[in-house]
Amino acid sequence: MKPETLTRWTTEDSAELYGIRNWGAGYFDISGKGNVVVRPRGKGSEVHVDLMDIVEGLKARGLNMPVLLRFEDILASRVEQINTSFAKAVLDAGYKSYYRGVYPIKVNQQQQVVESVVACGGRFHHGLEAGSKAELIAALGYMHDPEAFVVCNGYKDEEFVDLALLTLKMGIQIIIVLEMSNELTMVLDRAKRMGVRPRLGIRAKLATRAAGYWTESGGDRSMFGLNASQIIDVVDHLRDAGMLDCLHMLHYHVGSQIPNIRSIRAAAAEASRLYVDLAREGAQMGILNVGGGLAVDYDGSHTNFSSSSNYTMDEYAADIVEAVMKMCDDSQIPHPVIVSESGRATVAHHSVLLFNILEVNRCESHGLPEQVPTDSPEQLRRLMEVNEVLTSKNAQECYHDAVYYRDEARALYESGKITLRQRALAERIFWHIVQRIAEEIRGRKYIPDELAGLDAAIADVYYGNFSVFQSLPDVWAIEQLFPIMPIHRLAEVPSRQGTIADITCDCDGKIDRFIDLHDVRQTLPLHEKNGLDYYVGVFLIGAYQETLGDLHNLLGDTHVVSLRVSENGELEYATEIAGDTVADVLSYVEYNPQEMLDRVRKAAEQAVRSGRITAEERRQIMDAYESGLRGYTYFES
Repeated sequence: MKPETLTRWTTEDSAELYGIRNWGAGYFDISGKGNVVVRPRGKGSEVHVDLMDIVEGLKARGLNMPVLLRFEDILASRVEQINTSFAKAVLDAGYKSYYRGVYPIKVNQQQQVVESVVACGGRFHHGLEAGSKAELIAALGYMHDPEAFVVCNGYKDEEFVDLALLTLKMGIQIIIVLEMSNELTMVLDRAKRMGVRPRLGIRAKLATRAAGYWTESGGDRSMFGLNASQIIDVVDHLRDAGMLDCLHMLHYHVGSQIPNIRSIRAAAAEASRLYVDLAREGAQMGILNVGGGLAVDYDGSHTNFSSSSNYTMDEYAADIVEAVMKMCDDSQIPHPVIVSESGRATVAHHSVLLFNILEVNRCESHGLPEQVPTDSPEQLRRLMEVNEVLTSKNAQECYHDAVYYRDEARALYESGKITLRQRALAERIFWHIVQRIAEEIRGRKYIPDELAGLDAAIADVYYGNFSVFQSLPDVWAIEQLFPIMPIHRLAEVPSRQGTIADITCDCDGKIDRFIDLHDVRQTLPLHEKNGLDYYVGVFLIGAYQETLGDLHNLLGDTHVVSLRVSENGELEYATEIAGDTVADVLSYVEYNPQEMLDRVRKAAEQAVRSGRITAEERRQIMDAYESGLRGYTYFES
C-alpha cells in the first residue's frame, strides 16, 4: 500500500513500514508522540526513554550531531540473555555440565564496552577472547575472575605466549588455542622454560560450511584451524612429551552471522564427534568451544537471509546442547563445558548512531510548459506526446519511447544541433514522464525488470551529517544492512522516497540499500524536510563498526555517549567522550597542528606587510583557523 493513499497515518503504520518491532528485539519501539523509544531492559519492560529527549539533552549539553549512543542496560540484557538461554537449555535437557560465555574483544574493543561486559557478566563468570597480543593485554586488565575463561586465539609470538603462561600461574583460566600446527613446539618450549603446564586448545577445521558473508571461515580452505591429520599429529606430539593431559579444549568457528540454524546444528554435531575422539585418544578435554556465529536479525524477517536469522537465541542454545549431549551419550563420554564466543549478538543492539539531515536534493520535473516552442526539434515534441498519452496500461511502452527520444536529444546536443536550453527541456519532460510511470506502477504485483528500479532513479537524496566510512564501514565494504529510520515525526506520513548520502567527497559515501521483510529496498521512506531539524537513526551497529572506521576526508570519531536508565526510568548520561577535533585527526596522519598554525600566521603576516590584508583581517583569519583546528570534524550548528 502506498503511504500517499492513506487518509490518516498513525504510529502503527510507521512501526509496520520500518519493521521496528521485527528487528528491535523488544528494545526499540515508537511512542504515541511518534518518536522512537528505547526499552533498555527489553520486551515487557515498562521502563523506556525517548530518543528525541536524548537529542534535546545532548544539545543542552553542547554536543552536536552526529552522536553514537551506547545503552549499557541493553548490553547487560544481552549478556544475561545468552547465559540464561544456555542455562535453560542445560536444565531442560538434563545436561551434566554447564555453559561459560566469552566475549571476543575484536567485535568491539572500546574500553567502555569491554569493561561493561566484564561487569555485567560477572555473576555468570563470562570471560573474554583475545585474538592478538594487544587484545590479551586489554583482557588481562579487566578479567580477574578465576572461574571465567580467557581464550587466546590468532597468531602468537613468544611474547604473547609468555604473557599467557605467566597469567596462568596467577590462577586465571587462560587457554592457548593452537591455530596452526607449528605453534605447538613454541608453546611447549616456552612452558618448559617457565616451569608451567599449559592449558591448550585445538581449533578444528570443520568440513561444515555456513552460508552468508563469512562462509570462507569454514571448510577445507579456511584460513585457521587444523585438519584431521594435523590434529592427530598434535595428539601424538603431546603424548610423546607426556603432556596429553594439557589438551583441554576443542574449538571451532564456521563463520560470523550464521543465518540458518541447520548450519549451526551440523557444525555442533561434527565438532562433537571430534571432541569424543580426542577424549578417546586420552586427552584431558572437558571444554567444547563452539565459537561465534550467533546471528543478529538485522532486517527482522526471521529468515535464512544473510542479514537475518531463522532461529531464536533459545533455539540456538537448545540445538547446540542437544547435539553435543547426543554425541557424548552415544559414546559414553562425559559432557563437556560448552563455551561460545558470541560477540555480534552480544553488542550489536546496544549502539545507535544519530545524525541530522543537512539538505535534501529532490528529484522534481519542475512542471512542464503547456507546449514546446515552435522551433523545438522533433524529439521534444515527441516527448510531449508520450506524456500526453501515458496511462497505466501503456506505461512500459511509454517508458521505451521516452528513453529513445531522450537519447536522441542528447545525441543532437553532442553534435551541436540543439542548444543547452533545448536539451534541458528534453530532460525535464523525460523525468516528468518517469515520475508519472513510477506512480502508475507502484503497488503492482508484477513490475517488469526494466521498470523495477524507477523508484530508486527518482529518489530524493538526503544529505546526512556523518561519514559512512567512519561510522558504518560495513555498509560500504560488504553491503551490510542495518535498520535505518527517522527517530521522530512517525505519526506523519513519510511522503518522500530517498537515499542517504554522507558528507564525504566520495561516490561510495552513500546508503542506497535498506532492510525489507521480503527483499532489499533501494529507497527509504522519509519525511519532507520542513525547515526544522530532522534526525535519522542507524540501529544495531555495536559490532565491528567503531574499530573498523577510517578517516576518509579526515572525518574522525563521532561523539560517544554512554547511557544508563534506572528502574524508575531516570536517564543518566554516564559517560561522554568528545568526538575528534580537526587537530586530532590531522595529528593522526602526521601533521603538527602547532607548526601549521605558525605557518599560517607567518603567511598572514606577510600578506599584511605586502598590503593585501589589514592587521584586523589577519586577526580574523587566525581566529577562524584556530577555531577550525579546535572544532568538530562534522558540520556544527
